[in-house]
Amino acid sequence: MKRAAGWLVLVIGGLALAAFGVFQFSPEVQDRLFAIGARAQLDRQSQLATSDDAIRVLLCGTSSPLPLRKAAKACTLVVAGGRLFIVDIGPEASENLALWRVSTPKVEAVFLTHFHSDHIGELGELNMQGWAQGRRLPLDVYGPVGVAEVVAGFNAAYSFDRQYRNAHHGNGTGLLPLSAGEMTAHVADFVQPGDVPTGRTQVIYDKGGVTVTAIETDHRPVSPAFAYRFAYKGRSVVISGDTVLNDGLVDATKGADVLVSEAQAHHLQDIMAREASSVGQETLASVLKDTSRYHINPVEAAQLANRAGVRELVYTHMAPPLVFGLLKTPWLRGVAKERPEGVTIGHDGMVITIPVDGSAITFSALEG
Repeated sequence: MKRAAGWLVLVIGGLALAAFGVFQFSPEVQDRLFAIGARAQLDRQSQLATSDDAIRVLLCGTSSPLPLRKAAKACTLVVAGGRLFIVDIGPEASENLALWRVSTPKVEAVFLTHFHSDHIGELGELNMQGWAQGRRLPLDVYGPVGVAEVVAGFNAAYSFDRQYRNAHHGNGTGLLPLSAGEMTAHVADFVQPGDVPTGRTQVIYDKGGVTVTAIETDHRPVSPAFAYRFAYKGRSVVISGDTVLNDGLVDATKGADVLVSEAQAHHLQDIMAREASSVGQETLASVLKDTSRYHINPVEAAQLANRAGVRELVYTHMAPPLVFGLLKTPWLRGVAKERPEGVTIGHDGMVITIPVDGSAITFSALEG
């Protein structure tokens, strides 16, 4: 029996060696195998459902500005009424969307909560990718006062790129029309810079049964800053943006099915600041310490969810970075006392499905 197994191993090894040799010295075999692999990848469909039986929320970036190898910066995608919307598009997020085969030409609009770099860093890339893959209209970008300048800046920064790609691919024959390569800004000016936040709201998008309400938040000294509430067929999700706990946000979140909230564990952030100072990184230490003044913490986010009566609270934009699983325990310290159930730590690729019939909210994950 052992002798037969040994011969089998030798035969298999010999066949593998022969196949390797054929591959190394046969261009035809190399090209054929490459074509098979390329077709398999190109034909791979997104796992993200877009049917109109639910609101679906995809976390496409869940980290804070501090680097985390497995997580992009702030980005949340909402599917409602068969259409795709994105809230914030931080660095690395467009790569996530590409790896998950999310169809960026189908993104109907982008909603920016505010203009910190970790929330807008890949706006230009998202726009370019959607255009280069077939979008035929300018991308709509909504946000607070200042969004026109941000959009104009990205349009200017990518102006040469648009011209190059138009010349590369058809040179004006319609393959990559320049008119579709730019973005169009839509300013929600019901809040002005310097206004004291009171939780004012305004519906800024209403098409095909999907409404998006901008909610004034308190992220001072950033002003204005928004959260967004997406509603479709009686179901809704609120995406907090960056904020501190405040009554206006509680009121505007009431009755939502899901709250996707940023959160920073201030006690851990303070430890990071102290340790940064101990190794001579005083600027970083000061920045880390300051952030506690303008971010909600996990316990406060749980209180917000409770006061608003939401069914599920999902954390995103988490700081400090949860670089390994055991950190979840100190990061969530005190949360269970406030909200024993209905709390989930988000991760890149998490999909939250909110059925329009009011049945159970479910969680799944996309694979890259």
